[in-house]
Amino acid sequence: MRTRSAWTGASLSRATTWAASIVSTPLEKTNMTAVTEFILLGFQVGQNIRLLMFSLLIVIYGFTIVMNLLIIVLVSTSRNLHTPMYFFISQLSINDITLSTDIVPNMLQIILHYRGSITFIACMTQYYFFVASESVECFLLTVMSYDRYVAICNPLRYSSIMTWTYCVILALTSWLAAFCLMSFFMITMLRLNFCGPNIIDHFFCDFDPMLELSCSDTGNFRLEGSLLGVPIVFIPIIIIVFSYVRIIAAILRIPSSSGRQRAFSTCSSHLIVVSMFFGTLFGVYVLPTRGKSPTISKVVSLLYTVFTPLINPIIYSLRNNDIKKAIRDHVYRNLR
Repeated sequence: MRTRSAWTGASLSRATTWAASIVSTPLEKTNMTAVTEFILLGFQVGQNIRLLMFSLLIVIYGFTIVMNLLIIVLVSTSRNLHTPMYFFISQLSINDITLSTDIVPNMLQIILHYRGSITFIACMTQYYFFVASESVECFLLTVMSYDRYVAICNPLRYSSIMTWTYCVILALTSWLAAFCLMSFFMITMLRLNFCGPNIIDHFFCDFDPMLELSCSDTGNFRLEGSLLGVPIVFIPIIIIVFSYVRIIAAILRIPSSSGRQRAFSTCSSHLIVVSMFFGTLFGVYVLPTRGKSPTISKVVSLLYTVFTPLINPIIYSLRNNDIKKAIRDHVYRNLR
């Protein structure tokens, strides 16, 4: 009887396992279904606050486009602004328009409809242009610090070093390097599998919120992202810090206080932009995220995706006499 009972128990166990495998097979296939779209939650707030945010952001986006286009037009048409510094500022304005247009219109739709859907391809495309634009800004800010370094530390050779051809090469290198590096990065990202939940608790497709939804092992991909941060973020920061150490040392050697003030004013705007941009970048991607609420991450992300493209042209225009003079001349010519 014991043998028969044991055999019966073993048979029931095998039968149960076989039945469970039949039942679980469709579920496993269902769970491995590829995600074709994501749901972006945006800011989960009341209707009145959403309408206020929508109105504020659409005004900010409008001003961002207008201000950056104004700088591009002024640098292109005003002879006084045909210098390397203003050429790089116009490149920064083009990049700010690209970044804002990549993020803000979709975010406005999400706010207006409480949440929004985005296809997998559109999400990856948005993320690609986002990280590429951020990389371009890192490189352009580095090039601009080098330009200020040559202007203050080697003024007699400035015109022979920062030629028009050399400036175009530096700008093109910044754009091509950023988009090529991010292309290789996105090829790796597209190999990840997204087969589980498709809800992103953010207002755009960002790095960490997307990786949290991946059903692949993201360890190697995160390592690749960290290694890619070395040439894109850390090396530019080292170059910028080195440039400004030399710049400050050169300014302190100027005998007159008026000369020191004039020299420092030529790079103060750039220093403010660099501090804001890299400060918010470190706050989101470098500092520990454990214990940080999604709302705080969204608010900090707003700083460099929405407000920085607006603040950049304001800083460069309001703190710059040449641009203010070019605006007055442009208005005078059109009104005459």
